[in-house]
Amino acid sequence: MEYKYTPTGVCTKQITIDINDDETINEVRFMGGCHGNTQGIAALVKGRSIDEVISALKGIDCRMRGTSCPDQLAKALEQIKEEF
Repeated sequence: MEYKYTPTGVCTKQITIDINDDETINEVRFMGGCHGNTQGIAALVKGRSIDEVISALKGIDCRMRGTSCPDQLAKALEQIKEEF
């Protein structure tokens, strides 16, 4: 199932997440943001469980913003998890 999330407080404008039926991440795409970093995040989370990714990324801060692209991905996954 594909989900779209609009992050706040970061350069990325949208995160698209494709989740498998077993609650693992099939693919993540970031629109905007630091291209190399967001590609790296997407590659590292592929195949991992929602819970594992939330645990690893939640609370990461970028430039004292109180959030980051990885943190926003974790927030998106928390919303998705509520729907499961």
